[in-house]
Amino acid sequence: MFYVYLLKSNRDNNLYIGFTNDLQRRVQEHNGGLVPSTKSRIPFELIYCEGYKAEKDARHREVNLKLRSRAFAQLRKRITVSLS
Repeated sequence: MFYVYLLKSNRDNNLYIGFTNDLQRRVQEHNGGLVPSTKSRIPFELIYCEGYKAEKDARHREVNLKLRSRAFAQLRKRITVSLS
């Protein structure tokens, strides 16, 4: 399985969208400071994830959420309680 995930920084409340084939490992890497782009924002909480059988589908969804503000806004609207 391939996953698109949404993390929330407990330090600054900002969100991070990512992609992985091992969700548990990747969240641990983020919280362990092993990811340069998120190192200064740890700790993180996993807020949301989507699973895909095909890697191409998951990568497409990740790019869609990162580049299309409307897609990300719709996701945020669906998970408002989880974001608070």
